[in-house]
Amino acid sequence: MASLLTAAAVAFAPAPACAGAARDTVTEALSQRLFPLLDAVGHDPAALERLKGGAGVSTLLRARQDRRAACEPDLGCAAQAMIWTAAEVATMGRAVAALTDLSAADDGASAQIRREIEGVNAIVRTYGLGQVPAYPRIDGAGMIDPQEREARLQAADWLSRTSRDLSAQTLDPSIDYALALLDVSDRTDAIGYEPLMGGANASAMARAKTLDWRRYRFSAMILTGVGPEIDGMPLSPYGKYHLRLAANRFAQGDIPFIIVTGGRAHPRATRFAEAEEMRKALIERYGVPPDAILIEPYARHTTTNLRNASRLLMAMGAPLDDDALIVCNPQQSAMIESVQFTKRNADELGYQPGRIGRRLSPTELAFRPSRLSARIDPRDPLDP
Repeated sequence: MASLLTAAAVAFAPAPACAGAARDTVTEALSQRLFPLLDAVGHDPAALERLKGGAGVSTLLRARQDRRAACEPDLGCAAQAMIWTAAEVATMGRAVAALTDLSAADDGASAQIRREIEGVNAIVRTYGLGQVPAYPRIDGAGMIDPQEREARLQAADWLSRTSRDLSAQTLDPSIDYALALLDVSDRTDAIGYEPLMGGANASAMARAKTLDWRRYRFSAMILTGVGPEIDGMPLSPYGKYHLRLAANRFAQGDIPFIIVTGGRAHPRATRFAEAEEMRKALIERYGVPPDAILIEPYARHTTTNLRNASRLLMAMGAPLDDDALIVCNPQQSAMIESVQFTKRNADELGYQPGRIGRRLSPTELAFRPSRLSARIDPRDPLDP
């Protein structure tokens, strides 16, 4: 893929020497969130050495190093050299599969490391090479001038070469290069609300631990987001309608929790997270108790509204064999029930985040969450 950096090559400047290695708490948190398997390897020197000694891995890493070195002094070429080829991804998948002591997703370590390396590629292509993301209105770096793009590439290169404690840098610098690209682009969205089980969710999580779930018809209400398109608007007109629906339904008393889901998505770079604003309105306008509301402040799409709500239900200890209830406007509700939405989940997530059940009203659908939703996928680095 051609780089958007078509200006003259800019000479590399050597990164300053580092005596020892310091911890970078922001990059460390971002690494744990996006690349849990690679991050675990970075925290385990023995596992790291075993992985580097896996079949074909040392040859692969040396070839990647040579590819990057051949690019100097061209920053755009160096960014392209960070991309992992399909053959390299496959080799790493086979090597990590042999490390049976590593914890992984439900589909195994090989599948997880493939997702993580493909996530590195997605970040480098979008934030380094200027590839248009799948959702350009809300994702990516936005419109930046060539001088700023050059500065970000140079800084990312320096950061990837400067030691960081508890990292997988010595495996391959592309991992920290990708993390640095997000950092210098101010797109560390994925860690904006960690730890998610604390903060605004602490009281509801504490209540969930003592709850008799059998008393309730549904495990939770999932209130989906519809982000505003006007800068400075905290809640969209549809969002305010969703709140009234949620408050009325909650008043029936057969649902213990409302999960409000929606991140900082619309418009681009908004300061408002939809879930936070919905929680505030439910408490202040409708008198819903704070310990009955959980925020899911990352999702930017309806697909991930349901995926991330499923993750919260798992974290709460809710019975996954019980239905939750999706509440939203009739148009969005019909879309969630459609064949097209099923296909969209398969295309974008690779699985269904849960099973859409019976329709109770034009604004209500039963939903059975799936454990597959626990898979971390940094190919969407703002909400993995």
